[in-house]
Amino acid sequence: MNAQTKLFQVSSFNFKVNHLIIIGVLILAFSTSFLIRSQGAQYGNQLDEFDPFFNFRATEYLIENGFSEYFEWHDDKSWYPQGRDVSATSQVMLHVTAAITYQIFSGNLNLYDFTILFPAVIGSLTVIVIFGLVRLFGGIIAGLFASLFFAISLPILLRGTVGWFKSEPLGIFYGLIGLYLFLSGIQSKNKKIAFLKIILAGVTMTFSMASWGGNYFFAIVLGLFILALPFIRKDHKFLVYSIPLFVGSFLLSALMFERPGIGFVFGIGGIFLIIPTVFLVVCIFVQKISPDKNKIRNGLFLLLSLIIVGSIVLVISDESNLPLPSFRYLNAVNPFLTTTDPLTDSVAEHATTSIDNSFLMHSFLMIFAGIGIWLMLSNKITTTKFLIKNDLRVFALIIGIVGVYVSSTFMRLEVFASISLIILASIGLAILTKEIFKIEFDKNKKFIFRISYIVIIGLIFLLPLTYPSNSNWITYGDRAPIIFTGASNTPPSNDWLETLEWIKLNTPEDSVIGAWWDYGYWITTMSERTTLIDNATLADNQIKKFAKILISPPDEAWEMLNEWEVDYVVIFVAANNFTYDIESGLPLYTVEGGGDESKKMWFMSIGGFNPSDYIHSDGLSGKPLFWNETLLGKLIPFTPGIYWHPQTQENSKFYKPGFTEISFKEVKFTSDHHPLKLVYVSDSFKEDIRGPSHSVLVYEINKNYTP
Repeated sequence: MNAQTKLFQVSSFNFKVNHLIIIGVLILAFSTSFLIRSQGAQYGNQLDEFDPFFNFRATEYLIENGFSEYFEWHDDKSWYPQGRDVSATSQVMLHVTAAITYQIFSGNLNLYDFTILFPAVIGSLTVIVIFGLVRLFGGIIAGLFASLFFAISLPILLRGTVGWFKSEPLGIFYGLIGLYLFLSGIQSKNKKIAFLKIILAGVTMTFSMASWGGNYFFAIVLGLFILALPFIRKDHKFLVYSIPLFVGSFLLSALMFERPGIGFVFGIGGIFLIIPTVFLVVCIFVQKISPDKNKIRNGLFLLLSLIIVGSIVLVISDESNLPLPSFRYLNAVNPFLTTTDPLTDSVAEHATTSIDNSFLMHSFLMIFAGIGIWLMLSNKITTTKFLIKNDLRVFALIIGIVGVYVSSTFMRLEVFASISLIILASIGLAILTKEIFKIEFDKNKKFIFRISYIVIIGLIFLLPLTYPSNSNWITYGDRAPIIFTGASNTPPSNDWLETLEWIKLNTPEDSVIGAWWDYGYWITTMSERTTLIDNATLADNQIKKFAKILISPPDEAWEMLNEWEVDYVVIFVAANNFTYDIESGLPLYTVEGGGDESKKMWFMSIGGFNPSDYIHSDGLSGKPLFWNETLLGKLIPFTPGIYWHPQTQENSKFYKPGFTEISFKEVKFTSDHHPLKLVYVSDSFKEDIRGPSHSVLVYEINKNYTP
């Protein structure tokens, strides 16, 4: 039985063995992806990270109130007192898609549980989309390799686990569908179908942008590809109609949304599409009127002129009124762009990618991608049965180069390097496999050789999934949702969930809660209380103001909190109980586990203070000025006692380089005589259990305090 053996017939369609193999591999890819993405569920059925809580709340509002109310919604429970225009500042298509699919597919699931599963399901379904996309380049084998690679790609898995109800999974899903429709459209011989696909591609690319702003990446890739089309395609008449149709449908549909909206169409994103489209039309006209021997030369001269003019425009753009995206998007286009803004630098996902991290995340994909590039650039490929059309070959190389370039900026953008490497690696491995299986041996040697090849490829595929045993691609996804740890280095607990419930049940409904932006979405969604700042980072000045409050002297901080009409302040502290004081028998702690105590340097920088005035040279241990003269120092329920050197076992009453700060428990604000009063502390703080733990504390503002 070979791959073309007919199994049965449905109407005019013959179901063959190869169809069964395709379905089997895609089911394997989907199942593998979903199982790896679902590991976090073993710790508890909760949303993960921070943004998903707002996205759940927005989706819930859409379902309960309808589309018209959603698009008019001004949320007065966030960014007090201004509030938030939700549809203008959100990933609208994430909320819309989740709401529609919930109403169709939810069954007996409540919305919260549905949104927990949504990213894992959408992310796993994307293995089918990338199969179809890569199949255009390298055939069925390449498509199947791509689906398997996508199922286990670490950067993609980490940003699409259960509970990760954020932008990336759906944005990538729509983005890859848009690419498939566009590329299959311009390859279609049926012009009616081609134009329909091209229009749908433009609309779907808008959906991807409205799901995740990071999909500026696809606009860059498409713009560069359009620039190349006049030189690699001969059907210029078709291109003159189809490309403007695609770009027009993309930009017109973008205008229907507030995001990406007019800022994208007339900003950098639109420029990446409009200018190449105009160039394509002009270049084709120039080539048409040029003698045959000068067609390419004149087109390249026109392209060089465009590059020079474009470079000049970019250089002077800082002094123009050109609408520019935020810094993180500009930094993605230009990885050499740097910032001195501590607010931007404080975000973990904005960390620059290192070579070590890139190799960890992409492993063998780098090798096979290199093989793919070499084979596609090789003249030999055009003489084999494995023929990739010139335009698709150029597109694969463009998306590969741009993906690696863009991902060098932020860890978050490694997903684009993964997509690029998956496409190139799948093509390379498919070509290599076909070439290997063409080699002629006698029957026994042929069987042994092919089996050996399959085993080697299988081992390479499985290696990053299983080795090293404690830090492989599977175990990286085996972590608790962040609401159980507060993004600290402590074991999972219910401290945050219990605190949020306490706030909901024990504070007035009109209370205003002050907390660092990490926890804003949790408080607004789970406690149903108004917050000052959250992860949307809509107003830098408010974030800086709250950071300033935390580092200001308590009396000054109290006055600023009252001016802001704040009722409660919530802080999160992580510590490690590692020993007991011999004389008193009291537990001793190191207070540096990833809570607010570890963020104090960022609070100082963002709030306009000099960290060296408050922190010793180790960047962790607080000076007396911090502990005695700042609100945060007073709110943290620990006080340094001694300093200890872990190697020499030497103790010191004063800080010395190399020594660790050792603290004991002490709540400083406990009575009505203080500017704030502790009204709640989570259970972990009350337990003197050896090892790391974290605590959530709620302080009430003493309105009757006199500074």
